[in-house]
Amino acid sequence: MFSRFKEYLTGGNAATIDVVKAAPPPSPLAPIDLTDPVQVSGVMDLATRIGDILLSSGTGNNDAKAQIKAVASAYGLHYCHVDITLNTITIFTHIGQEKRPVSAFRVVRRLSIDFSKLSEVDRLIRSIQAGVTPPDVAERALDDLMASPPPFGMRTSLFGWALLAGAVAVLLGGGAIVSIISFFSAIVIMGGSAWLDSRGLPPFFQNIYGGFIATVPAAITYRWAMQSGVDLAPGQIIASGIVVMLAGLTLVQAIQDGITGAPVTASARFFETIMMTGGIVAGVGIGIEASAALGITLPVYESTSSIGFSSAGVKVISGALASAGFAIACYSEWGSVIISGITAGAGSFIYYFVLMPFGVGPVVGIGIAATVIGLAGGLLARRFQIPPLITAVAGITPLLPGLAIYRGMYAMMHDQMLVSYKLLVVALGTASALAAGVVLGEWVARKLRRPPSFNPYRRLRRRKKSAFA
Repeated sequence: MFSRFKEYLTGGNAATIDVVKAAPPPSPLAPIDLTDPVQVSGVMDLATRIGDILLSSGTGNNDAKAQIKAVASAYGLHYCHVDITLNTITIFTHIGQEKRPVSAFRVVRRLSIDFSKLSEVDRLIRSIQAGVTPPDVAERALDDLMASPPPFGMRTSLFGWALLAGAVAVLLGGGAIVSIISFFSAIVIMGGSAWLDSRGLPPFFQNIYGGFIATVPAAITYRWAMQSGVDLAPGQIIASGIVVMLAGLTLVQAIQDGITGAPVTASARFFETIMMTGGIVAGVGIGIEASAALGITLPVYESTSSIGFSSAGVKVISGALASAGFAIACYSEWGSVIISGITAGAGSFIYYFVLMPFGVGPVVGIGIAATVIGLAGGLLARRFQIPPLITAVAGITPLLPGLAIYRGMYAMMHDQMLVSYKLLVVALGTASALAAGVVLGEWVARKLRRPPSFNPYRRLRRRKKSAFA
């Protein structure tokens, strides 16, 4: 019964990373001349370019290394060494009877938010692994992939960011007015960040800009609400803007690299995430000071939520919409958008309908919900042939600790250092629980659907015989 249930969930499919780790490619003969350094280096360059897309999209060190080796092995380079350290890829092998060394080196560009290229390169790896794509065809396909624009324009991407912010505002207990203000605030934040990025401004300063824009308009709107007699919590608007900027950072990749045995890369990724988050915190702090200079004192955010609009059912729907919005913002294919929304909805349902009523703590509850997201997303991704990374990153986005960061920054600006330290530690713990939970859930999904591994030398090792005998 369990086997039938597992087959129903996955449809008999396996993710690309599961396939490449289970068995070598089926090609019995090398399709290139393994004594020609030009052809060998061409295949190695092709593999590093594929690894470039995988790493820049957020794929973990271990998984990217396995898929790079699978591409090289599919063209006959079974005995090559692959090393990845942060943003560099190195492949090394020997060719010919004289054992001439050949190597390829590539520096990976910074993190990308174009998940459409990740889906395309996933299909390319599958075709290479199946032995149906020669090296020259794969190279042309990769050239076309790198030159192709996203599947839809910047306006649609901005709508995705705005949808994410509006849905997160509802998750935090906001009403219709807060959701609408957050919607348009996200457009200004991400549109301005895209413009600054096109001018070459480092991402750290882009995050300062985003934190400032998330704070000052919320403060001005709060003054208007007070004068008009409208009940409005500016902290919900600011927190939704923070979540928009936190979405897609490399925390999941950093935790995954640390768990799977790449501590150097994990440390660098984690430091990068802390630096980017520090830019957001600095921007929020500047925004709070600017608001005070305008004579606007932001109130302490109360954690109570309104009845009806922010009920558990509405929060589950909002979580699904937030995840779908992030997938749209990252140019995901529409199938990935739907699956990401379903995955986040499952995690939100567990958190709001099962864990919260039983009084489970926020950090532990978030970790359990993230595990469910990683498991459900991993199974659904395999069922519909979607890279599991998309559902994992998009699924945890609605649960990012934007509110805790804002409250901690607010307490710090008002000389409440103990409260500030506690809230910022809670934010860090929540983010780590999200990353660890989704990695654990994805690991379970991978174990459920990974094909049986193939090792032709296992019997020789058991009998203590040499492979050359």
